[in-house]
Amino acid sequence: MSDAAERTYDVVVLGAGSTGENVADIVVRGGLSAVVVEPELVGGECSYWACMPSKALLRGTEVLAEARAVPGAAAAVTGEQDVAATLARRDSFTSNWDDASQVEWLDSAGIDLLRGTGRLDGERTVVVTDDEGGTVRLTARHAVAVCTGSMAAVPPIDGLADVDPWGPREATSAKEAPARLLVLGGGYVGCEMATAWQALGSQVTVLQRGERLLPALEPQAGKAVGSALRDAGVDVRLGAEVSAARRDGTEVVLTTADGAEFRGDEVLVAIGRKARTSEIGAETVGLEPGEYLSVDSTLRVAGMSWLYGVGDVNGRRQLTHMGKYQARQAGAAIVARARGEEVDTAAWSPFVDTADAVATPSVVFTSPQVASVGRTAAQAEEAGLPHRVVEYPIGSIAGAALFADGYTGTAIAVVDTEREVLLGVTFVGPAVAELLHAATIAVVGEVPIGRLWHAVPAYPTISEIWLRLLETYRG
Repeated sequence: MSDAAERTYDVVVLGAGSTGENVADIVVRGGLSAVVVEPELVGGECSYWACMPSKALLRGTEVLAEARAVPGAAAAVTGEQDVAATLARRDSFTSNWDDASQVEWLDSAGIDLLRGTGRLDGERTVVVTDDEGGTVRLTARHAVAVCTGSMAAVPPIDGLADVDPWGPREATSAKEAPARLLVLGGGYVGCEMATAWQALGSQVTVLQRGERLLPALEPQAGKAVGSALRDAGVDVRLGAEVSAARRDGTEVVLTTADGAEFRGDEVLVAIGRKARTSEIGAETVGLEPGEYLSVDSTLRVAGMSWLYGVGDVNGRRQLTHMGKYQARQAGAAIVARARGEEVDTAAWSPFVDTADAVATPSVVFTSPQVASVGRTAAQAEEAGLPHRVVEYPIGSIAGAALFADGYTGTAIAVVDTEREVLLGVTFVGPAVAELLHAATIAVVGEVPIGRLWHAVPAYPTISEIWLRLLETYRG
């Protein structure tokens, strides 16, 4: 590094993903100086290996399905998806894995960038090492924000680490479709990538240890996605516990506990994530390397006045939009404390806990889509909340019938029967992602059912599902 060996800033941010960028932006706009430290690409996981490339891979398949479901338009669909063009479009959304535009944005926002690996080295101190071994020692006047995110976890299955498995990064950045793709795990990533690569030419097999796909969501979601995957040609195996992996020539071979073997050209491991804290110097400030950071409602690490853990690194909700949300909370708290203002964490907690714990919106961009927010029926039961579950077939709505012939989908509302507010909402069906924010507002705002009755949906749109859910609830 050619810069001075020591520098001081008001705030040092470890990680220049979307979470780190937003923390830095908030504090700079609040009048503080900030530097972000990044060993890879500015923009992070979402921009290059997660949200953006994965949705670009899926979008063409979705559009073709929508066109083929509308007579007249279907006649114009005379060929199959152009795989090369789809991959090229995916590459355009990642800027071909070039972060020049993101670096330009940092500069325009008045945020400094330091390329290299940052490690904590005691209180308010970060040592950054570049690829050539040069170091810079950073001191933070007010705060260090750890925004290093999470990374794909590889389960301790015999031989799995030795077969050079794909993680989500490899699955979203692959230059061609493998002839046969084994997917280990039936959660969000596993289902999305199975949908994408089956449509782009792979023969996909999904091996899910549990008895349903998308186990964290309503059972209807996993059932619908599983049926759609099978209809598309995916081999979906439930209750398949993989016990060993090996290479047989160029093939990957997975063996299940019952002795069955599954062969493929690549295997995607999509069983979850782990905190990216092993190499950040956590031990120098009394924290356990490799563990998620325990934080309060302002995202400040427990027992620390100056250290913040924001986004995936705290393990609360590992979604890009929630990392950005937390970044806004943490940035505001850092600025307030730097000004000597008292931050009432007790006042913040109900709102942050609502968003992070019980009202987090998410979308699985499979075919059909699954859009959900709040508690499932099982979670309401576990929490001991008095509730009633209301379901309605979305396909019976005029707007859905216009959207696609044979539209199939389900809306599920979990209603608190004492307070008569929504605890959670799930939509399963084509294009339901765009229904989600209305549900998020209703759940977060705890809008009474009696009040929602007067939020009249436009006709003929799929949003009429709200009226039908309320009618069903009222009986």
